[in-house]
Amino acid sequence: MANLVMVYGMRLLPAEELAKVGDAPLQLKNGNEAHVTMHLLEGSREQIEAQLRLSLDAFFDFYPEI
Repeated sequence: MANLVMVYGMRLLPAEELAKVGDAPLQLKNGNEAHVTMHLLEGSREQIEAQLRLSLDAFFDFYPEI
C-alpha cells in the first residue's frame, strides 16, 4: 500500500462565536479538487478530548484495510 496522508485542522473557539462550518478545499497534484468535511466537537476540554478519540477510532473503522 502507498504512503497515506491525513489532512486535518483544529481550532478552539468560544462556542457562542461560531456561526458556520463548511468544507475545506484540497488541490490534488493531478489538478483535481477534493473536499474535507469539517467536524464540530463541543463541550469541556475533557468532553472534546473524549469525542475526538472516539471520532478517530470510528474514522479508521471505515478503512479496515489500513
